[in-house]
Amino acid sequence: MRESLETAEESLNELAVLAESAGACVVEKVLQSRPAFDQATLIGSGKLDELKPLVKALEVNLVLFDHELGVTQQRNLEKHFDVKVLDRTQLILDIFARRARTREGQLQVELAQLKYLLPRLTGRGAAMSRLGGGIGTRGPGETKLETDRRRIHHRIKKIERDLAAVRGSRGVQRRLRQAVPLMTLALVGYTNAGKSTLFNRLTGSGVLADARMFATLDPTVRQLVLPSRRKVLLSDTVGFIRNLPTTLVEAFRATLEEVVESRLLIHVVDASAPAAAEHCAHVRQVLAEIGAESTPQILVLNKSDCLPADSAYRDALARRLSGESGGCPAAWVSARTGEHLEALLALIDSNLPEDPVVDARFLLPLSEYAALDLLHSCGRVLEEKFTESGCEIHAEVPESILRRLAAYVSPATA
Repeated sequence: MRESLETAEESLNELAVLAESAGACVVEKVLQSRPAFDQATLIGSGKLDELKPLVKALEVNLVLFDHELGVTQQRNLEKHFDVKVLDRTQLILDIFARRARTREGQLQVELAQLKYLLPRLTGRGAAMSRLGGGIGTRGPGETKLETDRRRIHHRIKKIERDLAAVRGSRGVQRRLRQAVPLMTLALVGYTNAGKSTLFNRLTGSGVLADARMFATLDPTVRQLVLPSRRKVLLSDTVGFIRNLPTTLVEAFRATLEEVVESRLLIHVVDASAPAAAEHCAHVRQVLAEIGAESTPQILVLNKSDCLPADSAYRDALARRLSGESGGCPAAWVSARTGEHLEALLALIDSNLPEDPVVDARFLLPLSEYAALDLLHSCGRVLEEKFTESGCEIHAEVPESILRRLAAYVSPATA
């Protein structure tokens, strides 16, 4: 019971952060424990009578519930409190609607909102139903409720067609990227874990990095050069969260395809968060829902500057969080200060699932400027010496480059 109570408190605190991210000012938090939900109001008449004077005294104009509300429950609560009532899903949808910047993101949010709204359309009893047949009972035709439902169904179909077109365009872009031998890596993690800050540090980009939840909704892809001189594409994606609405997971599948198609996932976790282990578990749950649970991962323990420098404490925390993420390799970093980024890049370099780096020696004719440029741009040159017979180079290069320059490989290569 203690664990479930702690989880409920963490979820309630997270709801408060979500509310602040949406621009609300949280004035009070109330946690209720009861054996079962009340069918009419979720919280029961006793709790309603307890909260009503509190709502009035604090002069609030919005009450948020950390649980999905049914249509009847929401209507009864608003009638009792005489203020607007929203649940967690509606709040997240509102935040997504505010943050979506691209056309694709806006379509995805609207689709999720309409799918959430459709089953919640309610009428006014018999007055909103179709009139029966017979003399004196013929009505004007379609009612407002049925018209609304029909319009929403048509809008959903149009958005799905538009998103299918976006998905096709994204597929073309992905195939063009895949025509160039560059692997795609994706940053994933709980919302507000520091993914965008790390993305900017690694790629030198200017992606919005904000302490508010869901500051980044639209995916961004940039090139990243690893210590071995291999070039990869790094994608920054939307943050995950506990109890992520199913409608959002479905709507954002097009965006999350960047995660599914990636060859390596860089799972960023806020190691300073008390619920870091739970955050890792929630991320793995969403990855399983989108079919990316088997993709190789690296765990990035971010915000190391906010933790004690005690190595024993950090090692124990790393083992625990790595276990929550399937035992993947881990690295400590601080995206804010840039601490240990070199170690992270080296870990990424050593864990790429294909095209390993090999040690090789080459003997290039002096006229082969293109091959020399390829070694410098796509490999790490350790030694270079010009002689009368050509250019002798000792370098660490990906196997794909070694195969391309097989004609110039020196017999001294092991």
